[in-house]
Amino acid sequence: MLAHVSDRGEDERKGWPWERSDYMPSPRAAAAAVIGMLALGVVLGSATDQFAQSAGLTQIVIEEEAPPAEAEPEAAPEAVNAEPEVEEAAEEPVPVATAAPSALTPEAPVVEEPLPSAPEPEAPPAEEELPTGLPEVKHVFLIVLGEGGYEETFGEASTSKFLSEELSAQGELLPNYFAVTKGNLANQIALISGQGPTLETVADCPTYADVLPGTESSEDQVEGSGCIYPAATKTLPGQLTEKSLTWRAYVDQEEAAEGAPPIPQPPGCYVNQRNPFAYFHSILDKEECGEADAGLARLAKDLTLKPEKFPTFAYISPDPAKGEETLKSILPAIEESFAYKDGGLIVITSAQAPQEGEKADASACCVTPAYPNLPAPESEEPPSGPVRKTGGGGRVGALLISPFVEPGTSSETYFNHFSLLVTLEELFGLERIGYAAEPALAGFDETIFNAAG
Repeated sequence: MLAHVSDRGEDERKGWPWERSDYMPSPRAAAAAVIGMLALGVVLGSATDQFAQSAGLTQIVIEEEAPPAEAEPEAAPEAVNAEPEVEEAAEEPVPVATAAPSALTPEAPVVEEPLPSAPEPEAPPAEEELPTGLPEVKHVFLIVLGEGGYEETFGEASTSKFLSEELSAQGELLPNYFAVTKGNLANQIALISGQGPTLETVADCPTYADVLPGTESSEDQVEGSGCIYPAATKTLPGQLTEKSLTWRAYVDQEEAAEGAPPIPQPPGCYVNQRNPFAYFHSILDKEECGEADAGLARLAKDLTLKPEKFPTFAYISPDPAKGEETLKSILPAIEESFAYKDGGLIVITSAQAPQEGEKADASACCVTPAYPNLPAPESEEPPSGPVRKTGGGGRVGALLISPFVEPGTSSETYFNHFSLLVTLEELFGLERIGYAAEPALAGFDETIFNAAG
């Protein structure tokens, strides 16, 4: 700039202003123009750079510099352009991360669905771990005869070859099976509820009245005098009903003896000493007798039903005077029925052994308790084995016929009516009730259900 000013001064001094071309600006104007052009270039350059960045002009420059690698320029602009989008990408990973789990969410149930079902294949082992080792019995036919000891029913002193020989060859004998108290009714009540006797049930209930005061002991025993147990008393039929299983009583309804006092008959129920279901308010008050207390004549018709229509628990009590004749009629029909062939178990026993006469037997076994409603038992010498001389209903024996037992076998293990109740409850996954809840009391196990396979 100083040089130009100096030259201009010489020109003016030499009188040459008129010799300069008109199109040439003065040095000052030219300088201003140059400065303006530089400023405009800065502005245009800035605008061009922004336009290039936003419009991807940088891609053109890169493509011109490296035309062979067209894929790289595309990647380069993405890397360059990613910088303004990084913040957006940083915000998008949240929905993207959310989208990924949401895409997996439908798969999560697929992974989790087997989890609940995983225990299913392990269920059989769980059942095998039970101390009972019980098979999958679906229908139980419990046939309760009247009064009879083991020797008179199944043993050498039996007058019934059908029971002692023919039927015994079909199943498994339990010669050391005992009744739990005196009284036909008291034993049958024990079989379906685990309740101990009262003075009235021991005497087969001469007066049909409630057990009063009916208080419950710590062992779930109803205390008092009378025959009809309160509505809160738990029973096997009640347990079955709660689990959507069924029961039915097939009790032979013989005529009352001459001179016997009339017994009140609740709606639909048949009240006698061989029908324990008629002695629980939980059954009477719900009027279950109308359908479930069917009578023995109903059995032949029901045996033609499909397995799912036949009751889970069938209680059969024939007239003792016609016991063998009745058994010869109903046993073949039971064994030919659909229900028996679908996991059936037949149990034949007696309510009690004779309690009077030369064959009287009041022995007991298997954790026989001291019943709160009876007088304290007389002291006796401690038994040397599992059998006590008094306090029970004697040795009655039992016979099991089923695909789950080996025909023609026997077991010397000791059981009683409470043991049978334990077995029935364990067969159908029910809790133990009454005296069946005694921890030391054992039910039937794999040594009883001994059929191969």
